Amino acid sequence: MPTHRLSLGRRPSRRRLRSALAAATLAVSAASATVTAAVVLSAPAYANPHTYGQDVSGYEADHDWVNSRAQFGFIKATEGTSWTDSSFPRHWRELEKKGIVRGVYHYGHPSNDPVAEADHFLEVVNAQPSKPGDILVLDLETTDGESVAHVNKWAKTWLEYVTAKTGTRPMFYSGWNFANEYGGGLGQYPLWVAHYSKAPGDITPPADWKSWAIHQYTDSPIDQNVSALTPAELRALGRR
Repeated sequence: MPTHRLSLGRRPSRRRLRSALAAATLAVSAASATVTAAVVLSAPAYANPHTYGQDVSGYEADHDWVNSRAQFGFIKATEGTSWTDSSFPRHWRELEKKGIVRGVYHYGHPSNDPVAEADHFLEVVNAQPSKPGDILVLDLETTDGESVAHVNKWAKTWLEYVTAKTGTRPMFYSGWNFANEYGGGLGQYPLWVAHYSKAPGDITPPADWKSWAIHQYTDSPIDQNVSALTPAELRALGRR
């Protein structure tokens, strides 16, 4: 749903894990983003028992949800304490028209105040119409040079704060290795994990998680995912 790097006055980078070991930021060219923006993907061609979904950000501002066979879609809304993805409202409306499960994510930076970041996320998300079943997500894949203990505490603070404010337990997104190292004690939050060296759904959960909810298995030509849950079960993780 990665490599995002926020620098004030610069365009945030795109969430793209290019391997299960990636916790570092990778550059994504504007030309590549243009090519992927209009890509229409079908569900995996081979038999797969899982629910298929896609996730996008401003790099796919014109993504064709109408013709997508995705059964769920996730969208980037915010990053840091002030940046907002301008494509978020359009994607949000398109997913409402399509009627599939939808989710929205915030890209976190542990060098900032977690409450300030959470407030920014909620302000932007709450400015759009919501409905029961909308899923909230923390995307955490950078340390900003902070320690394991700091990053872990930061994540807990953000997740607990959003839960208290919304009455909804957010989902946690990260790469498998990052989640395994920094995700201790977060097992109560549904897991969306990126692991590109594994076939769709063929993963074991990292750290303290007993199960996974969504597996992001590739970023080519856009981020593609499968869920171990049915659409109805995914909605049950969202807003009441």
